Amino acid sequence: MVSSSEPIKEFAGNASPVLTLGARYVGKIGCRFTVWAPRADQVDLCLLSPKEKIIAMSPMASGYFQTVSEEATPGTRYVYRLHDRDSQAVLDRPDPASRRQPEGVHGPSEVVSSRFDWEDKDWAGVPLSRMILYELHVGTFTASGTLEAVIEHLQRFNDLGITAIELMPVAQFPGVRNWGYDGVFPFAVQQSYGGLIGLKRLVNACHLSGIAVILDVVYNHLGPEGNCMKDYGPYFTDSYKTFWGAAVNFDGPHSDPVRRFFIEDALFWVGECHLDGLRIDAVHAMPDFSARPFLSELSEAVHDAAKKQGRAVHLIAESGLNDTRVIRPEESGGYGLDAQWNDDFHHALHALLTGEKGGYYSDFGGLDHMRRAFQSGFVYQGEYSLYRGRRHGNRSGTIPAERFVVFSQNHDQVGNRANGERLCHILSFEKLKLAAALVLLSPYVPLLFMGEEYGETAPFLYFISHSDDGLINSVREGRKREFSAFDWEVEPPDPQAVSSFKASKLDHRLCKEGRHRLMVEYYKELTLIRQTVDALFGPSRHRMDVRSIPEKDVLFLTRWGEVDEAALFFHFSDFRAGLPVNLTAGEWRRRFDSGDTAWQGEGGGPDILSFNGSPIELSLSPWSALLLIRRKSDTEIRRDPPAYEA
Repeated sequence: MVSSSEPIKEFAGNASPVLTLGARYVGKIGCRFTVWAPRADQVDLCLLSPKEKIIAMSPMASGYFQTVSEEATPGTRYVYRLHDRDSQAVLDRPDPASRRQPEGVHGPSEVVSSRFDWEDKDWAGVPLSRMILYELHVGTFTASGTLEAVIEHLQRFNDLGITAIELMPVAQFPGVRNWGYDGVFPFAVQQSYGGLIGLKRLVNACHLSGIAVILDVVYNHLGPEGNCMKDYGPYFTDSYKTFWGAAVNFDGPHSDPVRRFFIEDALFWVGECHLDGLRIDAVHAMPDFSARPFLSELSEAVHDAAKKQGRAVHLIAESGLNDTRVIRPEESGGYGLDAQWNDDFHHALHALLTGEKGGYYSDFGGLDHMRRAFQSGFVYQGEYSLYRGRRHGNRSGTIPAERFVVFSQNHDQVGNRANGERLCHILSFEKLKLAAALVLLSPYVPLLFMGEEYGETAPFLYFISHSDDGLINSVREGRKREFSAFDWEVEPPDPQAVSSFKASKLDHRLCKEGRHRLMVEYYKELTLIRQTVDALFGPSRHRMDVRSIPEKDVLFLTRWGEVDEAALFFHFSDFRAGLPVNLTAGEWRRRFDSGDTAWQGEGGGPDILSFNGSPIELSLSPWSALLLIRRKSDTEIRRDPPAYEA
């Protein structure tokens, strides 16, 4: 045994942590093991293979223990033996910062090599303003349910116009079936997905194909099965509770090493795994009343690392707070994250198209809610929320559009329905087309949920594979309670059943059949428009005017760029509408009409409309989206929104 007396490098203020936690194989001198275990008086490293050996670890400052072993090489399995002098307890536990759990969450950890032959040295990332995101669950996206199996779909992503994929969490979870939010080893990639090497191969292939990779990470809680962190130290706090149990200790006594752990995790994904960003789950469930919140510290560390690497890396929050501090720069009193999911946009769209009023949809359903979502981002910016029984949100009108990610479907909004119904199960074909146009022609960063581009018919159910009967029953009952607010009078499928997982598997063969094939072409056309029409190229709300015309059930937008002007009409009615409009003088081309016969609609109007100061009546198909484009003259520079008269 070679013992290292190298001190643990603390970090505070603006300093970023050095990647040291876990087992770090460093070649000739062996493997350095570092663990934070302030609840133990003594920690031993127990090597289990190829032969057993016990090595006493050296205590360091602030409750850390460290040692270097010449015998430990990639493939060596190990645990830490924790000794508590007061209770006389001796516990063998996996490494909280394990990079590989070959036998699952209850088994030993394994040393891995960080070596990988990357081919993406010229990769600089994708700006948020150019992102079209595609969220997928690794286990159900392909038949084999592995990371490497996603690679064969990259050409299809390119054809579709996708510029970034967003992976649902891959941190090691119990069993082989899970959404990923029950992960208990934040640094380890799920074995059934192909582990760390599988992730690196996917990221490398994506970058060679011009596609960025965002990873969903969970820093607000750990799963209930296999979580050994509490045996090491105060990773959790009793001061707050979350929906999933004890909150992570980000602001209490001994919280500095806890922060260090999760910041190192983020830097591991961004650094060693070359990821282009992290989607941070449920930041509203991360209570933190410190003077400098964890999210600010995380943002600075990740962005500093990205700057040194010379590429774009984005932090995207999930937040139910409608609080712009999450996405405002730190110098403006914010946390410095780059973007956030905008649930208000989804809720406004969903309630308007489905008529559902249960649960949080009770706050939505009007055309003006959709207008506010387009105009300002958040619908609720301090107004009273019936669902919450209080005022909700703050003003978002000055926040750049690329800081909002919008969608008509995602894993939450589909999977948290009682039967995991996708929109294709509850909407007509015309409404499906309208939903896609609202998202992809919006001024925000669009996100598609796997399979929506061809109308996947498989549900996306909630599934788990826990081993404890009591825990399984708790999950079952908890799901039923969640659905009570929505008045869904159905018995949800058993989340523990293998059938729930298998039923959620995608069938990509549908892409080549009938309306499914047509829908793929429809999505391709929308992404092409988004990427090539100057007025719609990239998120922007500064060159946009939005109006609702309730008597016609129409949302009307004008957007303008340097070389062209766009007029968008979204019609929310079962009946064809005649809408008199007066746009800027000149020729306007019908660039897109979801009601066109090409998209199995009733048919649209003329291809060219000439405005000369007098209104022209447009004929809008039921539940349709219409886009008109006017090319500007060479000498024209327009700064104001085009004229409109009803």
